Amino acid sequence: MESQDAEFHAGGLAAGDAAGIPADGRGDGDVRVLLAGERIDTDSYSFVYTDGLRKLTAEGRSEGRVHIAARPLTDCLCFEFMCYDVHSRAGGDIRVLDVTGRSDPLDGALDFWLFDRSGVVLMHYAEDGTQIGRELYEGDPAPFIEYQRIALREPVPFRAYVNGGHRA
Repeated sequence: MESQDAEFHAGGLAAGDAAGIPADGRGDGDVRVLLAGERIDTDSYSFVYTDGLRKLTAEGRSEGRVHIAARPLTDCLCFEFMCYDVHSRAGGDIRVLDVTGRSDPLDGALDFWLFDRSGVVLMHYAEDGTQIGRELYEGDPAPFIEYQRIALREPVPFRAYVNGGHRA
């Protein structure tokens, strides 16, 4: 376990749609919110996760992720991007790797979180995109460090992406 004084970095790779809330019931909600025409108030929304991001940022620590996406965005990704708007305002370093019209350099990579370049948690999803589990990966983190290196070569910051600055 890291001490409070240690540098902490969590980095994730999301390669697919996340349609629903995690099976454990924690999360920002569910895609049905978006489909019903509702929006999250990005200026005032607060949740345990966003509060944690604000705390990490205030402590000089970081959490980031790269989401692989292709246009047009699915309803699931539109919902997830609505949540990312809140997360980025709370201090999350969110980037988008747009693979529209080209091959995905990380095709086949599982969704994962890499902690301090040493611990890996694999994310598992049902066919509908609902998170159904997480698994602490016990093997060598080197492949995931390489995935992270590849993922960080080309993405654009989330805000630039949604404001039309996407790269294909």
